[in-house]
Amino acid sequence: MTSRYRLGVDVGGTFTDAVLISESTGDIQIAKVPSTPADPSLGFLDAVASILASTALAAADASYVVHGTTVATNCLIEGKTPRTAFLTTEGFRDMLEIGRQIRPSLYDVHFEKPKPLVPRDLCFEVPERLDASGKVLHALNVDSTRRVLEALVKEKVASVAVCLLHSYLNPEHEETVGALLREIQPELQVSLSSKICPEFREYFRASTTVINACIRPIVERYLRGIKQRLADRGMAAELLIMQSNGGVLTSESASERPVFLVESGPAAGVVAANFVAADLGYKNVLSFDMGGTTAKVGLILDGQAKVTKEYEVGVRAQAGMGQARGLGYPIRTPVIDLVEIGAGGGSIAWVDSGNVLRVGPRSAGADPGPISYGKGGAEPTITDANIVLGRINPDYFLGGKMGLDSGSARKGLARCGQPLGLDPVATANGIVEIANAEMTNAVRIVTVRRGYDPRELVMVAFGGAGPLHANRLCAEMQIPLLIIPPSPGTTSALGLLVTDLKHEFSRTRIMPAGKADVVEINRIFGAMREEGKAILAREGIGEKDSRFLRHVEMRYIGQSYELAVELPEGTITPQTLAAACAAFHSEHDRTYGHGYPEQPVEFVNFRLTAVGVIARPAFRELPPAHGRAEDARKQPRKVFFSEADGFVETAVYDRGLLGPGHRFEGPAIVEEMDSTSLIHPGYQVEVDRFGNLLVSPIAAASPTPS
Repeated sequence: MTSRYRLGVDVGGTFTDAVLISESTGDIQIAKVPSTPADPSLGFLDAVASILASTALAAADASYVVHGTTVATNCLIEGKTPRTAFLTTEGFRDMLEIGRQIRPSLYDVHFEKPKPLVPRDLCFEVPERLDASGKVLHALNVDSTRRVLEALVKEKVASVAVCLLHSYLNPEHEETVGALLREIQPELQVSLSSKICPEFREYFRASTTVINACIRPIVERYLRGIKQRLADRGMAAELLIMQSNGGVLTSESASERPVFLVESGPAAGVVAANFVAADLGYKNVLSFDMGGTTAKVGLILDGQAKVTKEYEVGVRAQAGMGQARGLGYPIRTPVIDLVEIGAGGGSIAWVDSGNVLRVGPRSAGADPGPISYGKGGAEPTITDANIVLGRINPDYFLGGKMGLDSGSARKGLARCGQPLGLDPVATANGIVEIANAEMTNAVRIVTVRRGYDPRELVMVAFGGAGPLHANRLCAEMQIPLLIIPPSPGTTSALGLLVTDLKHEFSRTRIMPAGKADVVEINRIFGAMREEGKAILAREGIGEKDSRFLRHVEMRYIGQSYELAVELPEGTITPQTLAAACAAFHSEHDRTYGHGYPEQPVEFVNFRLTAVGVIARPAFRELPPAHGRAEDARKQPRKVFFSEADGFVETAVYDRGLLGPGHRFEGPAIVEEMDSTSLIHPGYQVEVDRFGNLLVSPIAAASPTPS
């Protein structure tokens, strides 16, 4: 019988990665090609063509394709969204302009709020009104509404976001408006807040719906084009898309609700880190993903990635302050909780007006790329710095397929350091140390600042640049074990293939816990479950492969924000809710350092995740290594280490020749096609049965799996 394959393609800012897994043997093949920022689909298709050519497989051999993409986020950040209108209740036209009162820096008088995605002249009002319980105060005037919609259509918009007051409780008016819009202009794309985000807080619901409407035409066109091009090449496999919560969606569902894709690519990395660590028995994990444009840090506890709904599109962590709220566009969809900073291999180093060396957040990206790429880049980057420090072999980049110009990199660093009186090596070391400090801050944000001890975690590091910097971060944060998986440069693409289909549903019903209506709560979860079952059935998922996870978001009466508590399976009873309240008090104490069991609690949002379980491929165990680790050595070279205050003769290993049981000590370099791992002095490496590099302090034993 012919073996079937699963293909994952992750489009990053600098490179596009592909991973192909055999469903029968677990064998993994990888490919890496430059990204094409002007049209990301070209890089996607190049990666598919490259991996099929290298494996001599036919396009028809793929059972399904999973894609991680930044298209949704990029068009928002770059301001390249199509003309979009916003429709709301009479009297609330300025909702997007008013936004929120918060600001990222309290005393910054020069702060300017993000420009609304929909300008005021494209915001329209319709005569209707519901009260806070969903009852009709003023019925929707259909004739007046039709006139408003006809005026809207004349503005030649491509998409419309509809967010009427309190429609999360009663969607009837929104659905009528949507039907009228499709009647007047059938090709118009309409996003209803009652479908996208049926939760309270008008501005957040409106912002989420507007973002969905703004990116929907672009994402739909992009996915339709990819599907067509794959079909033209003979690949009839289903196209699945990674979403922000760590699950996948069908391309049809993704086209309708693209707001769920805003952290598509980064989420795949956290899923992959969890998959790698779980096979080794570790459940409490830090995911560290450093690519060409950004570095991302995520937290996994008890085998589950932390998920948040407090997320803003287009925000990266600022040094020393984390991801300040108020800098981007808020969304209220589940997103894997990541701290992202502008520190990737392509991040540009520069000297500011105060004569201080800075790194990022601007990136050279794939075009033109770092100076050493020889494609026209003129500003030094972290990659150029690592070349000058001897950490990257310019003759073995991408396994030797792409040569780097170390001479040009040195000259660029000399120009950068000249105003500071620094030579190229000192400048390069300064760049790397600054980047490491910013990434250490990101680790601190997701651990110490949230009440978690990094000394009780293990780190999984990946991305093309991650293994170069991870050992230093572990030393700074006293993380006892670093895991570097095989082919770390394509690990995020692997994450696309080891997750499940997921659909999120939510309903807002505010009720005091002491007076909770158990019948109503069971009805709410029952309705969401039926909706989830129907969607999974349409996607070919049977009942035995369907799972339904339930959460309730709770708060102390009088608070503004909620914490989520998981509910067990089965019929909800008063005892179930009492246990949820106890769990809430504990979670509040862990999160904020204080809890108030004597204070009354209220339920706010009820959430259900419908999961369609997809069989995961298993890592193939490798046979024990023959010979010694020294047999995998290549030509040694001098590498700069700041702790040694200079260059140190360093052993270089070919990862392809290392096998289970091999051990060696730092300082060392481990080279492979898609990444380079840097092992600092005082650390040791062991290769495990799956080919992972386990890096730990020489004086310490590896921690017992949790």
